[in-house]
Amino acid sequence: MGEIRDKAWRILKKHVSNDSLIKHCLAVEIAMGAYAEKFGENREHWGAVGLLHDVDFEKYPEHHPYHTRELLETEGYDEEFVNNIESHDRNWMSDRTLLQKTLLAVDELTGFIIACALVRPDKSLDNLEVKSVMKKMKDKAFAKAVNRETIYTSAEAMGVDLREHIQFVIKALSDAAKHPDYQEVPII
Repeated sequence: MGEIRDKAWRILKKHVSNDSLIKHCLAVEIAMGAYAEKFGENREHWGAVGLLHDVDFEKYPEHHPYHTRELLETEGYDEEFVNNIESHDRNWMSDRTLLQKTLLAVDELTGFIIACALVRPDKSLDNLEVKSVMKKMKDKAFAKAVNRETIYTSAEAMGVDLREHIQFVIKALSDAAKHPDYQEVPII
């Protein structure tokens, strides 16, 4: 991993100590990086946005993500980077860029996919199928904190079929779970 990622990781660890939140941020980093590659964008930059998207959540859950600016500007991040993170607020009023649409689209979905994998007997992403995720999305009692409407509408805003989006994120997470860079803090 490169300098951009190393800096983002250091900052995340400075502000976030909760293991579940760190794993979530890693999962979003992975999905963002995979989409960046698919869209011909900078994988490390998109990944850093994903990794830091909840940097203020542990300290300021009621005002998340609007303390991101004070935490990241002192670290040298610019207005665009901070805006990219702030844009994953569901009530964001401005039009979203492709990066911002993608962040919103993967944020809820990564957690939901991991929850689906964790209830499987093998607790693995390797054999998780889209139809299983779709079935769990209909079960309102399962992972009830996950906003299904955001998953649906954000995939649509990206211009990606929901089933393809789910499959893409499953594959990205599954591949990364086997990668040495993600062995120190496994996402699942």
